[in-house]
This record gives sequence, structure tokens and C-alpha cells, in this order.
Amino acid sequence: MQTTLQTRRLGTTDLHITAIGFGAWAIGGGDWQFGWGDQEDAQSIAAIRRALEHGVNWIDTAAVYGFGRSEEVVAKALDGVTDRPYVFTKCGLVPSGKNDGSPVENISRASIVAECEASLKRLRVDAIDLYQIHWPTDEIADIDEAWAAMDELKQSGKVRNIGVSNFNVEELKRAERLAPVASLQPPYSLVKRRVEKEILPYCREQNIGVIAYSPMQSGLLSGTMTRERIEKLPANDWRSKSDEFREPKLTRNLALVDRLRTVGARHGRSAGEVAIAWTLRDPVVTGAIVGGRSPEQVDGVIGAASFRLTPAEIAEIEG
Repeated sequence: MQTTLQTRRLGTTDLHITAIGFGAWAIGGGDWQFGWGDQEDAQSIAAIRRALEHGVNWIDTAAVYGFGRSEEVVAKALDGVTDRPYVFTKCGLVPSGKNDGSPVENISRASIVAECEASLKRLRVDAIDLYQIHWPTDEIADIDEAWAAMDELKQSGKVRNIGVSNFNVEELKRAERLAPVASLQPPYSLVKRRVEKEILPYCREQNIGVIAYSPMQSGLLSGTMTRERIEKLPANDWRSKSDEFREPKLTRNLALVDRLRTVGARHGRSAGEVAIAWTLRDPVVTGAIVGGRSPEQVDGVIGAASFRLTPAEIAEIEG
């Protein structure tokens, strides 16, 4: 896809991605355990197309988002698009079989291969640009079979690049014994900084691409989330049960948003754009996944693709 936005190479792959990508978690709807509440597909499609209009050249989704619904919506949004963006998706979380919409980890070879076939059909593509294991299991030895299956899919041409999400350094090393890891997708925001100690330095040393998810902490740092709005979050929005949206953490997090607003006001940027720019301040982070449920939400954060903070502003934000 041609874009006027600056791009960065994702690790050692041939993928050159814009600093922000469209995150398709929320467009999976609210009919599963980690849904974001009810969502209209028409709005989701409009949001994706607005992101493409702005030059965003990659979309990140997963089979578990609405148990296939997100991938299907992405395919609808790209129907008829000739200059197509990269499409990334994930495997390893499947329906638990319970009536609560919960997923369960399954990274067996059989499950990964079956998931890949299903994702190819839902996305209506011949190959997936980046296929990622969504979560590791509690048994590190499970990575051996899983990563061998991922490499097999790559060798077959059904996926072009293989990466992981939510892996720690030990798990990354385990996978790398079998085949290179193109990228890691960790949670990373001003609120969640755990990856800074070991994971980001390791990725820098090994030239593993880093795609940060939830840079606005699931909308909490967007500048549009208030106490009143949080209190009214529906039961099928997983954030209504998140510790970060409750006391005692909520007061601290909203105070952080005030600092983001202050810095953003100087540049005509939203608090969310500043939060994303903070995540992108370190070159080890190749790109950040930014969700959007409407064209207006996309418009409110697209500036983060080119906005950069000064060292003084970074220090101010971090308090």
C-alpha cells in the first residue's frame, strides 16, 4: 500500500509499516469475554476505511476477537480495495466451550493449522502478512510444537512472517531455537511499562520488531474517558471490570491524562495522540496498534503517526 506517512522496517522482515496501525480488537463486538460492548459493523468498516485514507498501512486483528467476527469485518472493509494494507492476525486462543464467551489457550500444531485455514477464509486472502501466537501457555515446552507449526505455515506460503504476542524473554529464546521471531506484540503504555526492563532491550539486541498494543491503555488515556463514562460502561465491555478503570488506580490514571492534555494543547494534539507518541518515543518500538470504532475516533488519534515529543515533554509527562 502506498502511503505518505513515514514507515519503519519491522525487524528483519520486508514489511515497512506506518508508526500506527489500525487495531481491530474492539470491532469484534461484545459477544465474548473480552469484548468492548456492542458494535455496529458499518461503523467498524467506516473506521477502517478512514484509517486507510489517512495512510495507515496495516491492520492488526485476531481470530479470538468476537471469535471470527473481527476478521470478517476487516475482510468486508477491504472488499474492492486494490491498494491493500498489510493484514496481521493471531492464533492460539479458541472458544472454551463454556457459555460465558471465554477463550482458552491452545497452541498445539493441529489447532494452529486449523486456525490459520479459518483465518485465511474469513480474511479472504491467500496469505497472512504476519501471523502471531496470541498468548503462550503456562508450559514453556508447548512453544516447541507451536513454533514448529508456525514455521511450517511460513514455509508453505500461507503466512509470510511469524511473530508472537505477550511472550517474555525466556519464551522468545525458546522459540528462536527453532526459527527466527519476526516480531513481538507486548502491552505497552504509560500505565503498563513492565516490558522496559528486559523485553525491549532484548528485542533491540536481537532486532525483533516490536508492535505495542494498548498504547492508550484501552482508551483510558485517550482524553475522552471520564468517571461518568466509565461508570456507564456496559456489562459486556471488559473494561468495566478492569482494575485500571477502578480505584485506587483510576485517580492516578486520570491525573496522568491531565498531563497528557497539557502537553497536547501546546501542539493542537489530543491526550490520546500524546500517549501514543510517548509509546513511540523509543525506536525499538516499530509501531503502535491504535483501535478505532468510528471514523471520528480515527481522526482523533491519527496525528500520532507523525507527532514526536521532546525530551523535556517526556519528562513532564512522566512526572
